[in-house]
Amino acid sequence: MGLVKEGSLKPNHHNAVWFLLGAALPTILLFFLASDRVGDRLPGVSIWGKSSNGSLPLPPEAAHHAQEQQEQEQEDKFPGLAQLLPRVAMEDRTVIITSVNEAWARPGSLLDIYRESFKNGEDTEHLLNHVLIVALDPTGFGRCNVVHPYCYLLEVKTANLTSATRFMSKEYLELVWSKLSFQQRVLELGYNFLYTDTDMIMMRNPLRHIPVYADMSVSTDNFLDARVPLTNPLNTGLYYMKATNRSISMLRYWQEARPRFPRLNDQPVFARIKHELVEKLQVRIEPLRTIYFGGFCQYHDDFDKISIMHADCCIGVDNKVHDLMDVAADWKRYRSLTRKKKRNMNVKLTWTVPVRCRKSIHRRKPVRRH
Repeated sequence: MGLVKEGSLKPNHHNAVWFLLGAALPTILLFFLASDRVGDRLPGVSIWGKSSNGSLPLPPEAAHHAQEQQEQEQEDKFPGLAQLLPRVAMEDRTVIITSVNEAWARPGSLLDIYRESFKNGEDTEHLLNHVLIVALDPTGFGRCNVVHPYCYLLEVKTANLTSATRFMSKEYLELVWSKLSFQQRVLELGYNFLYTDTDMIMMRNPLRHIPVYADMSVSTDNFLDARVPLTNPLNTGLYYMKATNRSISMLRYWQEARPRFPRLNDQPVFARIKHELVEKLQVRIEPLRTIYFGGFCQYHDDFDKISIMHADCCIGVDNKVHDLMDVAADWKRYRSLTRKKKRNMNVKLTWTVPVRCRKSIHRRKPVRRH
């Protein structure tokens, strides 16, 4: 009883362990081969006793300290931002962001037109309470504080941005690139954002036309349904981003791509890497229709649908100010006639064709509404 006959297979725990390891090893190898460089995306993960960069993983206390140090560095880089965002954000943690320098913030310049448009739009005035204006120089910051409650100074010390910078100059490039690191920090703090250039007029609530499934929704200079979506010419003067890990990775990748395309601003670089972002990071990018997010590049005549008018395809602050003021007057006239119910077949409402910007606009048509 309890005896095992000689020559029979004895139960052996070591044999069982080696059998299980042998069966599991192919599965483990397949997992790591198919993981598509998991370590690159998750630098804190250790594989068989080593971190993704080949060094030994940090002990828990050291890893926690490193994370705290990184957070402190970000806080030092963007002081006060974590405290400011809760005051500006909507209930769903969405913030509208725009940026100005001294030239754009002058009385009667782009910032005044931008802010006034919220007050004259449909379902837009309350959105002004959720706008964070990022000033790129102290003078612009001072002017912002006079007219708006939520201003943030993000100085670009590598260039002089206090005047109207020439398009594609060194100062201009520093200005447009500086916004990306700031936006990345906003996402890291858990806030969605709608970024808009200041050379825009807000007519209706644009968030009603932002698709919920996309990581990034971006305006276009010219939109056609017949095109494959990402072949539409994207315009990064306006885009919405959700606070997801993919979105954070996208902004980081975008900034890191800058040295590959020297002397280019953020928009043409984005155009060159957009397919990489989709393929490598699995981000979802959705172009926005110009019938809702319009501009001077592709002019539409539908007063009932337009949400935002952008002075794209227009160079020069003075030119933008002049033509945006004309458009704002058209919109105000339309709103007045709608409120008083004075529209009839004898009343013609016409978008004023951009006069100052017409030389730089390739697609333009006179538009009318009867």
